[in-house]
Amino acid sequence: MSGKTQGALGRLWGSKSAGEPAATETDSATDTLAQAPAKTGWFGRLKQGLGKTSAKLSDGIAGIFTKKKLEAATLEELEDLLIEADLGVGVAENIVAALRKGRYDKDIGAEDVRSVLKSEVERVLAPVAKPLVVGGTHKPHVILVVGVNGTGKTTTIGKLAAQFRAQGKKVMLAAADTFRAAAIDQLGIWGERTGASVVAGAVGSDAAGLVYDALARAREESIDVLLVDTAGRLQNKEGLMEELAKIVRVIRKLDPSAPHDVLLVLDATTGQNALSQVEVFRERAGVTGLVMTKLDGTARGGILVAISAKHAIPVHAIGVGESIDDLQPFDAGEFAQAIAGS
Repeated sequence: MSGKTQGALGRLWGSKSAGEPAATETDSATDTLAQAPAKTGWFGRLKQGLGKTSAKLSDGIAGIFTKKKLEAATLEELEDLLIEADLGVGVAENIVAALRKGRYDKDIGAEDVRSVLKSEVERVLAPVAKPLVVGGTHKPHVILVVGVNGTGKTTTIGKLAAQFRAQGKKVMLAAADTFRAAAIDQLGIWGERTGASVVAGAVGSDAAGLVYDALARAREESIDVLLVDTAGRLQNKEGLMEELAKIVRVIRKLDPSAPHDVLLVLDATTGQNALSQVEVFRERAGVTGLVMTKLDGTARGGILVAISAKHAIPVHAIGVGESIDDLQPFDAGEFAQAIAGS
């Protein structure tokens, strides 16, 4: 990784200490790293990833505001546009209120509106842009990763493992998504790529028992970070949600303070459905932080703003692609600038 990338990862994961030397990447891992665009920086990739959301907003704003007076009708059109972009009713109302204050019945252009949009989005996101701190008093630091199937949980775990290993930490992966052979195999591949140890069982085995064994082994082996993959929990499937709660109870038999972080991985393309996922997983699993993936190519990136305004859960990272470098620290200012197209 470049020095710039490693610096960014340090901010993201808030490392406090280093363990054994970083793992040597395998050919497969090196290929993955090489997929990152060579000439496009992180902000450039983020701007490209939010391009559809930004274009939808910019085109709509340009169509509404062409240096004419700010009136009730134009404000109503703008509010509808912002809601359609999944920014949320509350955020849309605040942006409209900010424009109305001091600008009502005066000439206003699209750039003025985009400036207010950027400021309001950044105001909402700044309080939740927080690093994920590991390497303190907990050893292992247990991170439970939850979310609906297809959001990118297992891939996100692999990227986290690679980044923690680059910091010299001893990492273990627990393949507790025992319903899907593909998920178990995928986690095994990430273990080989990153030099992280993997605890896995047969398809259909008891997930809670596997996690218990993994934590016991992690303590014996002085592992720094234990990343636990879980099955895709459909929030309307009570049995699956109960099993997730069981995993948490079992972890606490060995370490009452664990899990130390519960990361919910969200797929940006799901739009408003992501809000209900946050509500259910927060209630049943005690979500402590968010990672949003698949911001590349979606026109629904504004949902992160709506989620932050309503739930104020820390956002640790966002992903705009498949390579390891495409999972980066969440920066409120950069996100606001990209989404506003300014």
